[in-house]
Amino acid sequence: MDTRRSLKEPRSDASAESMKTALGIAAAIATISIVGVGLSLTIALLSVRLEEAGYSARAIGLNPAAGGFATLAWAPFVPVFARWIGTRRLLLLALVIGALSLAAFAFTGDYLSWLLIRAVFGATLTTLFVISEYWINAIAPPGRRGVVMGLYTTTLAIGFALGPLILLVTGVEGAKPFVIGIALFVIATLPIALNQSAPQIEARTAIPVSSFLTLMPVATLAALLHGAIETASMSLLPVYALRIHLGVEAGAGFLGLFLLGNMLFQIPIGLLSDRFDRRKLLFAVALGGLLGTVALPLAASVNFVLFCVMLVVWGGLVGGFYAIGLALLGSRYGGAELASANAAFVMFYSLGMLAGPPIVGFGLDLVTPNGFFIGIAMLILPYLALVWRSLSTDSKAV
Repeated sequence: MDTRRSLKEPRSDASAESMKTALGIAAAIATISIVGVGLSLTIALLSVRLEEAGYSARAIGLNPAAGGFATLAWAPFVPVFARWIGTRRLLLLALVIGALSLAAFAFTGDYLSWLLIRAVFGATLTTLFVISEYWINAIAPPGRRGVVMGLYTTTLAIGFALGPLILLVTGVEGAKPFVIGIALFVIATLPIALNQSAPQIEARTAIPVSSFLTLMPVATLAALLHGAIETASMSLLPVYALRIHLGVEAGAGFLGLFLLGNMLFQIPIGLLSDRFDRRKLLFAVALGGLLGTVALPLAASVNFVLFCVMLVVWGGLVGGFYAIGLALLGSRYGGAELASANAAFVMFYSLGMLAGPPIVGFGLDLVTPNGFFIGIAMLILPYLALVWRSLSTDSKAV
């Protein structure tokens, strides 16, 4: 009997560990999904309201950029606060503050107030971003890290897609979109409250957050590029639709197609990143994204259906920057260093949030309407050159 029991115990322990990992992945996924909802709902909704109020594309682009400023200021401190009060408590606190921020958006309407609330909301989402990324990277099996990151970013894309869908149901007027957002933030607290296995950050990291640009330039700048393209698209695709004389509903539809591509492509891209050199995959994604900026405006002038299909494919390709870059990061670091690496990744994502919308908005104002795609092409080109140089020199820095 003792022999049989000893043979069964390791299997039971492995099963318990697998269940713990699955529950942890589910909690991290629930957290990142609400980040997507919060970003897409507020960016799309406020962008349309500001456009209807007569603000320029540059002014509209500066509103989500306030969230980027908040992230840059707050992200380095997230691992510190997580170590002090615990990752689980910090996640729950951030979700509560996020819900209160959405209520504040609903009860105010002037540009300056929205900038200030956006900054608070941005810091809240940054906390959710950093901790959920640390959590899922810490527990992802090394041999399947890419597909787990693909699942994670797919869920993020689903969250992003929910924002425009909410607007399609509720419209852009009144408080209803914000009320639904608040309800989703409250629901997202449940899997966190029920999960007792959040990994803790036990020690200070020896690597400053700012050092990851030189240690892992290809990986960290993938986050920057993703943030720039994604946030510019969420802010200005609805404006692009208005500039080509389509309605608000068409703009929300364009954004939904862009995010649909993110949802469909991330798990396949993650599978590929587990089997191939991730730098080569990043080069292929960047090249495909650049070609898309040339092909999409041509398709828009020829065939509307073709444009919509290509927008889905293009959205899926450029969405791959995040999953591949995050997998690169997690393959190199662990423990407290991983928490700082994830904070750096989110910081560079937010730098993209900060730079992308104003740059693309300037292009859209300068060359209407195709300046939208010209601006994004100008963002992709330098990164494409960086990855090419890394591959051609066989650099160990990723």
